[in-house]
Amino acid sequence: MMTFMTGGVDVRAAAAEFDRGAVAEIESTAEDERKQVLSLFPLDEWAELPLERYALGQVAPSGSGPAYCRLMEFDTPHLGSIKGGSAAKHIMYHHVSGEWRLAAPLRGMDPQDAWAELRGQFVRAFDAVGSGDFEAVDDLEVLRFGPTLVTKSLATYFPQHFLPIYAAEHMRRFVTLLGGAVDADAPAWRRNRQLRELVGERAEFEGWTGQEAMRFLYKHFDPRPRQRTIWKIAPGERGRLWEECRDGGFICVGWDELGDLGQYQSDTELKQALDAHWPRSSGGSLTLARRLLSFRDLEAGDRVVANRGMEEVLATGTVDGSYQFGLDRPEFQHVVPVAWDISHAQKLSKPQHGWRSTFAKVDPALFAKFTAHQADSSPDTGRAQAGVPVALPEDVQAVLDALERKGQVILHGPPGTGKTRLALGAALALAGRADVLGADARQRAEAQAEMLHGDRIHLVTFHPSYGYEDFVEGFKPDLSATGPGLTLALADGLFHTLCSRAAAHPEQTFLLIIDEINRGDLPRIFGELITLLELDKRNLPAVLPVSKRRFSVPTNVRIIGTMNTADRSISHLDAAVRRRFAFLPVGPDPDAVSGTVGPLDLAAFFESLNTRITSHLDADHQIGHAYLLRDGEPIATEEDLAAAFHHEVIPLLEDYCLGRADLLHRVLGGLVDADTGRPVLMSSQDLADALATEFTSGAPGPDA
Repeated sequence: MMTFMTGGVDVRAAAAEFDRGAVAEIESTAEDERKQVLSLFPLDEWAELPLERYALGQVAPSGSGPAYCRLMEFDTPHLGSIKGGSAAKHIMYHHVSGEWRLAAPLRGMDPQDAWAELRGQFVRAFDAVGSGDFEAVDDLEVLRFGPTLVTKSLATYFPQHFLPIYAAEHMRRFVTLLGGAVDADAPAWRRNRQLRELVGERAEFEGWTGQEAMRFLYKHFDPRPRQRTIWKIAPGERGRLWEECRDGGFICVGWDELGDLGQYQSDTELKQALDAHWPRSSGGSLTLARRLLSFRDLEAGDRVVANRGMEEVLATGTVDGSYQFGLDRPEFQHVVPVAWDISHAQKLSKPQHGWRSTFAKVDPALFAKFTAHQADSSPDTGRAQAGVPVALPEDVQAVLDALERKGQVILHGPPGTGKTRLALGAALALAGRADVLGADARQRAEAQAEMLHGDRIHLVTFHPSYGYEDFVEGFKPDLSATGPGLTLALADGLFHTLCSRAAAHPEQTFLLIIDEINRGDLPRIFGELITLLELDKRNLPAVLPVSKRRFSVPTNVRIIGTMNTADRSISHLDAAVRRRFAFLPVGPDPDAVSGTVGPLDLAAFFESLNTRITSHLDADHQIGHAYLLRDGEPIATEEDLAAAFHHEVIPLLEDYCLGRADLLHRVLGGLVDADTGRPVLMSSQDLADALATEFTSGAPGPDA
């Protein structure tokens, strides 16, 4: 079974080898930052602290320095990071719209009254910790809505009692690593205290400071060693701001009218702001909103590529700071610090058609080519080094986490979104072949075939005639019998066989992938075993009704199912099945089809078409990005576009619309005859222009 990313590292041995002296300079800088907080915001002045000194979005009094929330999130990185996500972490803040955004317990209150309540709870928390009454902090309801900010505040004012670690999931992983029992309901500050106590109890950490413990845990047991998205970001049109970005050590993008991206809690909220500033244009797309939020949430260590046009890499870079909204810049005010490596500057052998936009995802294999001459580039290529765990893509890691939590998971979404590919990717990771996840299609296919020929991982496709006797056990014709007539023999089904093998090898994980799981009659197929799937009922024996044999589901068995929501929605599944599976959505990915065909922006067309489908049908009937891919790459020619549109997309939509010409016309507009529903015939060269006019020109669709 996969363990918590320790890579086999022993805590005690790693602590003995850890260079505590290397932390000294960082610790000195952190202490300077702490003294700055104490100087600008002394504890004894908190009771009278004005709102404009606290909240983001306010103009602080001249000469008073940054607001408290800005200081804690952006200007004190060595005290531990609380960056990422929106300003909601600060419990209350002034939004660019002019509204005050307040946490749930404060909503409906006047901002000054809300601040008085919040400030009072901060003061009570500081007083309680100062007197050693840590449990009293748990009763302060409003503070629970800003757990990272509150925990960092307590660690800053009382470093002797807290560690500079604030993310709840990170603390949970570290507590488990050090042998502690995790209380799911514990607020962040209590979990931090628990972690601090566990560190203090271990002899190998005797005399260590909080900074040393924090740096050690993240170095050897980082909960985030996954392969995060590599972004290509253009430094202005045709790279016109590149010299400024290179010399200043940052990357910047436009859309300044949006203000600080930290004000937006969701992609929908940001899309609405984009629509307000750039109505009826691709600038207001949901895809752009998501890309801007990804830019805002870049983390230290993330990799980026700066480009000029579609054929030139200016440099690769490593993010080394937090997003800032640079109001002192005349333009391109959204800024992320980056350490650039210009030795990777190069002309590409072929144009990257998806690079016309500011943002684009970079395939890890392509990024590996940019950095091929680096001695330490192997982690980017997906090849494992001895003793170094291979970083997993975020979607694969999400599946593994769900399996660990629930035991079985269903990946659900419209057709063509890559559900089976993701299931097989998770299987490769469980089989120890994560190294091929970033490889080319041929290598990945070979690894998958080898994996499925083994005994630990099996793939089956459910269908209406698949039954209990195929899955668990039943009497089937004995083809080896030689006597007259039909002879039946008891035969183990696929799942029974897998569980028997798993019971014989408890140290290994066994996995069953069920493709099209919703096409089978699940209550009939699973029978009484549906109860035994729950993790707390694993190894409990049951008597099988056919053979009267005792049977149990071992703890080391996992199940991944894929479900096409265009066939049947989650709500139609049996309730007992729904309770026992985690459900992970796998949606259409516009970034996967980032590219152009003539005048057509493929991603914009894809998103606009799915928006119409959602509006006139529902989200379950969207089309997946696989329909616009060829050999894993976005369609690039008019001929391929015409083939995909006429031979795959239109037949699928005709099936969805059940022969209703009016409904098909509302989805496809001028591409079909309004009366007959017949697709309009045109040359492949004209189709790209027609699709661009219909879907990406900013004009609303029929009846929109």
